Amino acid sequence: MLELGTGHGRDALHFAREGFTVQATDFSVTGLEQLNDAARAQGLDDCVTTTVHDVREPLPLPGASVDAVYAHMLLCMALSTQEIHTVVDEVRRVLRPGGAFIYTVRHTGDAHYGSGTPHGDDIYEHGGFAVHFFPRHLVDSLADHWTLNEVHAFEEGELPRRLWRVTQTRS
Repeated sequence: MLELGTGHGRDALHFAREGFTVQATDFSVTGLEQLNDAARAQGLDDCVTTTVHDVREPLPLPGASVDAVYAHMLLCMALSTQEIHTVVDEVRRVLRPGGAFIYTVRHTGDAHYGSGTPHGDDIYEHGGFAVHFFPRHLVDSLADHWTLNEVHAFEEGELPRRLWRVTQTRS
């Protein structure tokens, strides 16, 4: 599986412990070094590989080469709506037919959504970070030409904390 925006690797390590082979990508060299150290310490270094990558660039993988892609909160970063669509198009390109794309995003249904400083395009500054909040119509449009399997609501962390976990598969 491919993880986009792995950070320090919390989820990559979880997937590796569950038996997945994970290719973890992030633009942060430091985060990937921390992940490599943790994988080595946990005896998972054979299951986790890392690549420095900025998601605003094409993925460094051939088409139809991965079974699953996972991105926790990556699409909420300060990406424009067009950049988000481009990332999802790249995910579709590298997924094998029937492959799953699972991502999580903050959504506009959060009661505290408007409490940050607006920057347009549903991007708000909250706690010093730019956060792109997702209206449901954006989730639906990202599923065009996919099979949308599930949009699951859950909560995590500090306010704003309401998220969707979206699972869609490549047709």
